[in-house]
Amino acid sequence: MDRTINPETLKQDLDGKYVLDVRRCADHAASPEQLAGAHWNDPEKLAEWADELPRDQDIVLYCVRGGAVSNSVVDALQAKGLSARFIEGGIEGWKAAGGEVVAK
Repeated sequence: MDRTINPETLKQDLDGKYVLDVRRCADHAASPEQLAGAHWNDPEKLAEWADELPRDQDIVLYCVRGGAVSNSVVDALQAKGLSARFIEGGIEGWKAAGGEVVAK
């Protein structure tokens, strides 16, 4: 299964996706914005919330720049059998591609 999704591709096909914000606490707190409809979960506490995610939806997640945090969360969720990918470049890549963000 793919591990990433290109922001341009996602812009065309965001409907029905479960959007998961996994920015670290400090990064999330410091940012005034998020993707519309995003659900924030602390990546450090993944074991506590991973089993509550929808099993019947594609999960698209992002951190700040699509690095270590997104990679580790995708690995963990895919290992649980979930359909999860992360946005290439994170929220910064999404915005650079013209993706919409909203105030938190």
